[in-house]
Amino acid sequence: MAIAAPFNSTRAPRHMVASADQLATQAGLAMLALGGNAIDAAIATNAAIAVTGPHLCGMGGDLFALVHHGGEVWCLNSSGRAGSGASADAVRADGMSVMPFRHDIRTVTVPGCVDGWAALHARFGSLPMSTLLAPAIALAEDGFPASPLLVGSAARVDEVARRTLHELTSQAVRPGVRVRRTGVARALRAVAEGGRDGFYLGEFGDGLLALGNGWFDASDLAAPQSSWVTPLRAAAFGVDLWTVPPNSQGYLTLGAAQLADTLRLPADPDDERWAHLLVEAAKVAGFDRPAALHEHADGNQLLDAIRSRSGMVDLERCSGLGANGANGDTTYLCTTDANGTGVSLIQSNASGFGSWLVEPNTQINLHNRGLGFNLEPGHPAELRAGVRPPHTLSPALATRGGDLAAVFGTMGGDAQPQILLQLAARLFHHRQSPAAAIHAGRWALSGPVTGFDTWTSAEGPVLEIEGNAPREWAEALAARGHRVRVLPPYDSDFGHAHAIIRDEHGFWSGSADPRTRVGSVAGN
Repeated sequence: MAIAAPFNSTRAPRHMVASADQLATQAGLAMLALGGNAIDAAIATNAAIAVTGPHLCGMGGDLFALVHHGGEVWCLNSSGRAGSGASADAVRADGMSVMPFRHDIRTVTVPGCVDGWAALHARFGSLPMSTLLAPAIALAEDGFPASPLLVGSAARVDEVARRTLHELTSQAVRPGVRVRRTGVARALRAVAEGGRDGFYLGEFGDGLLALGNGWFDASDLAAPQSSWVTPLRAAAFGVDLWTVPPNSQGYLTLGAAQLADTLRLPADPDDERWAHLLVEAAKVAGFDRPAALHEHADGNQLLDAIRSRSGMVDLERCSGLGANGANGDTTYLCTTDANGTGVSLIQSNASGFGSWLVEPNTQINLHNRGLGFNLEPGHPAELRAGVRPPHTLSPALATRGGDLAAVFGTMGGDAQPQILLQLAARLFHHRQSPAAAIHAGRWALSGPVTGFDTWTSAEGPVLEIEGNAPREWAEALAARGHRVRVLPPYDSDFGHAHAIIRDEHGFWSGSADPRTRVGSVAGN
């Protein structure tokens, strides 16, 4: 038997915010109380957690967002591009066959987060940017209580990073202690007063240019990183599912969901066969991702390719697909308002504190999203100047008859589409409540090292099973041939997922992931 969900869904008639930090949730809710909309709330929530959750996200990372507004779904890709000095030959000349993971500026692309805020605000915002950033500025200047996950993440960095990330590692020494980030406060004020240029062409930009030592130039920072793009859409489980097209891996969520929708899933999601079928659907969808995913890939063609191999799903045994991870540090948040607008927003450093490098003026830690580039000569995702890397970030949104049905998403590196597949099946096929779906035990396919090597490790992925999953899963799935590893209950390796749905009574119903330890959902 699975461990029972310890919480009920939160319901509200007008507005709702869910995030991985209750301080950030309250920042978003405050904007709604001031008369702002769901987009205002999302920006304020993200800005706040960019202060309090540097182990997950921040102004030195990237951003994707889906917005349901006025009966349409809008999609923002605000992932950064490699600098003008980027060269795969230079990296290969250092003897590398894969991108460096940490401690190397060459894994840093121009951060897209702030450009994402600016683009969202320009198109949909109703409150001044200075108002939206005020809660985050106060948290950075006055200080915030260190969360258990921040403290744990700071304790795990190596000695070099401990010195580089000194502002954080010297303060976040135990849960509840006060952490101040004065440089981040200055950067936020620069955005509030000068827009995106106040950040990219101000002291942050100056410091990034100096740190890059030729990897970036001024033109890279002057050019906005965000683009409004056509969202990717597919029908499954009785709803239309939406996500971000490539360079995002979001197509894997949609493709796996369409496969799973044809497999006659057991009526009980606690059945081990339910888990097996979803695992195999995810493997059939994702095993060729390293070869197929790049910035200019056609998302609809990728979905067609996944549908064409439905016969590859092994209904009884573990297939060998993937031999050719659930880790990753990111934050997901969602907001809704009284007008039926919803935002599904994901923002990330990639892995932990990212590259374990900081911009020296503001002490903002920099992501390592460049790890998604390929160093194989001629590969479509080969590192090149001005190119976006393949991205794990993949927010999700669902509509029914054109109306917003749900906003949902998770962190989790390579495992994001796998976690979203399980949530979509529970929410829409089994009609579970957000709390039941979010609290249910999960599985995830994981590579051996980074959480970004699920589809590239020679030995193939391990099937990790969360300790609060049904007890029979581990033994039964191992008997089907899966290499199984059981992890603790409510483990962060299985993502930080949140969801808000429109329930049968017309109320917003939501749940925040208990795996965050300090996450919350709130509404009014």
